[in-house]
Amino acid sequence: MTKRILAAIVAATLTLGTSAVAQDKTGWPNSLTIGTASQGGTYFVYGNGFASYIAETLGITASGEVTGGPVQNVTLVETGDHLMGQVTMGPAYDAWNGKSELAPGLEHRSIRALFPMYQTPFQVIALKSSGITSVSDLSGKRVGVGPAGGTPGTYWPQFLTALGVEATISNAGASDSAGQLQDGLIDAFAFAAGVPISAFAELAASQDVVMFGFNDEEMPKIREAFPAFAPLTIPAGTYSGHDYDQTTVAMWNFAIAHKDMPESLAYEITKLALGNPERMVQIHSAARETLLENWDKNTFMPFHPGAVRYLEENGITVPDNLR
Repeated sequence: MTKRILAAIVAATLTLGTSAVAQDKTGWPNSLTIGTASQGGTYFVYGNGFASYIAETLGITASGEVTGGPVQNVTLVETGDHLMGQVTMGPAYDAWNGKSELAPGLEHRSIRALFPMYQTPFQVIALKSSGITSVSDLSGKRVGVGPAGGTPGTYWPQFLTALGVEATISNAGASDSAGQLQDGLIDAFAFAAGVPISAFAELAASQDVVMFGFNDEEMPKIREAFPAFAPLTIPAGTYSGHDYDQTTVAMWNFAIAHKDMPESLAYEITKLALGNPERMVQIHSAARETLLENWDKNTFMPFHPGAVRYLEENGITVPDNLR
């Protein structure tokens, strides 16, 4: 009798568990696309790695898609073409207020924050033989800045203008820009991504290169012209053979979703990212900043209700303006 009762209890428990899982997935799509950026950049590695993690853990087909970067990603999520995307908060803020370069006048009010990813430092790489050692040295040079519409493609031209540096700008993906630098088609590659930037690391391993951010003369001008950017130091040893610190500025990245993503799915995705730091760092070392404590780096975009549920379960009080 005792064994039969125990078996019945176990069976009932399993049935309830199965029903709860089935109910939790109500409304989930068959597939999920995450907007990333060009190959060779951190978004591409992080986004595709996280998509694989979603597929493996949540049982939903997920994939990363090459895009022009954050400016395009935020609009793809807004229009519902992508259910999820990766954005830097500068372009996201512009889009939220209808000032996107891609969709001017369209206030992107269907986007919702899921979780903080990492900071994006702005960094330049050049062949040591070029003699270029600072942003000011880029005057009169050919400078690749990543894809048009991406974070570096948007802000590096503005940085150069603020410093009075006139350069010839070219747009291409991170891998292509690295190849152009190696082949002498451009003089420098100015980019922005979570460090270490894979394209920079590959160049550092095969070429004699120099990397830098903003020097002591340039930094005050950049901070005055772009107060939303935070100062950041890329520590020595981040790249092989580079034993010096690099001072620069950075912008935070967040994963976002369309407001119509099912709450339970948004909850599970946020839980995957913020509840498993060791696994996230295996995807990309920049994910060492994908931490619960960095939730407050979003100051304007409402969090998805599923993300709010996870944050509040972990002791975070989400203010009314971010719900």
